[in-house]
Amino acid sequence: MTLTAVANEIMERLPGWRAEVIHGQLLISPLRDASHACALTNLLVRFAAGGLHGTDTDVLQNVGLWLPTGAEDYAIPDLVIVDADIDDHLVENNCYAPACFRLVLEVTSSYRTTDLLIKVSAYAAATIPVYVIVDREQRRLHVLTAPVGDEYTDHRVHAPGEVVSLPESIGTEVSLDVDEILKG
Repeated sequence: MTLTAVANEIMERLPGWRAEVIHGQLLISPLRDASHACALTNLLVRFAAGGLHGTDTDVLQNVGLWLPTGAEDYAIPDLVIVDADIDDHLVENNCYAPACFRLVLEVTSSYRTTDLLIKVSAYAAATIPVYVIVDREQRRLHVLTAPVGDEYTDHRVHAPGEVVSLPESIGTEVSLDVDEILKG
C-alpha cells in the first residue's frame, strides 16, 4: 500500500484529521481547536476584504498542494491564495501544482515544528512565493519570502503590536495586524 493510500484511509476513518506526505514521511494532525479556526477566519475575512477572493485569485482552506520533494509528497495547508484557474492545475489525489499558489499559510497547532521546520523546506522547494506562519504558542507571525532551493532567503518574525505588509505578489496590497491575527 502506498503512503498516499494510507493517508487517504486515515482521513476517511478520522474525519477532521489531516494526513500529509512530506519528504516521504506520513504526518498526521488532529482535529483543530476553536482558536485555530478563529485565526483562520480572521485571515480569510482580511484577505477577502482586500479583494483577493473571486477575481484573479481565490482564498481557500485545506487545498492539496503537490510537492516536488518526493514521489507521493503533498501538503494540505490551512489557508492558501491561489490563481483563479486552480482547476486547470490538478495533478492527482485532489492536489494541485505549486505554480498556481501565491501564498500558503499555516496556523500552528500541537505539532508546531512541522509548520516551522518541515513545511518550510517543502514549500520553498515548491517555490511557493510567500509562506506565512501564525505561531500561536510564541505569539508571533512569520513571513517567509524569496524561496531558493529548499529554504527561504527572507524570514521575518513579527510580534504583537506590529502591522505587516505582505508582498503584492499575492495579488494586491494587504496588511495584517499581528494582534488581530493572534486573538481568538
